[in-house]
Amino acid sequence: MRTKIVAGNWKMNKNLKETEALLTELSAKLPDTKAEVIVAPTFVNLAAANAALQSSTIKVAAQNMHFAESGAYTGEISADMLLGIDVDIVILGHSERRAYFGEDDALLAKKVKTAVDKGLKVIFCFGEELEDRKADKHFALVESQLKNALFNLDASAWKNIILAYEPVWAIGTGETASPEQAQEMHAFIRKTISDAFGSAVADGVSILYGGSVKPSNAAEIFSKPDVDGGLIGGASLVASDFVAIIEAI
Repeated sequence: MRTKIVAGNWKMNKNLKETEALLTELSAKLPDTKAEVIVAPTFVNLAAANAALQSSTIKVAAQNMHFAESGAYTGEISADMLLGIDVDIVILGHSERRAYFGEDDALLAKKVKTAVDKGLKVIFCFGEELEDRKADKHFALVESQLKNALFNLDASAWKNIILAYEPVWAIGTGETASPEQAQEMHAFIRKTISDAFGSAVADGVSILYGGSVKPSNAAEIFSKPDVDGGLIGGASLVASDFVAIIEAI
């Protein structure tokens, strides 16, 4: 059975005191769940987050990392640096990294390979823009993002891959993605993986939905057979909202 996952991407939010306060509240309110719960604070608060969650089942993830082991890459963070503070999960390929920092499939393929080789678990993000959806190119784009960044991996590496589909066109645009559209894409993603690596690999991969999941829509989205949880943005910054989403799974 696939692991159900609710992951909170805090983006560039919460200073140290705010991070500790939110994690304390989350730990106290965390419902009894079989789902894996993950939070991704900023780099500077990762060690503090791990310390605050020592007695909790909540796991800590980084929001990004560099593909190189070390070197003259000012401002960057390596896999070994994350592992050195007991962070073994990393988000790669987020739509904001692609849009604002020019990260493309070739770069992400290198990042993913480094992460997997180092033993990190990767939450790999991908998805189409509004113009891709309106031009009916969304399936082709998603397929190319998967193939270019992940299909160079051995089948055995997929045990360390979590997928997060982000319909960028439905995030802050006024457009709405229905649970049925989420299921349609998730089923396509699973079939694409199955065609390349076999049904055992495809059926074992958790595919998260990253299109503005909220307490009001989480249960319906999570009820779909190929939706294995969510990558949560803004709602993960409010303890009561994040807890409600966890309860929905």
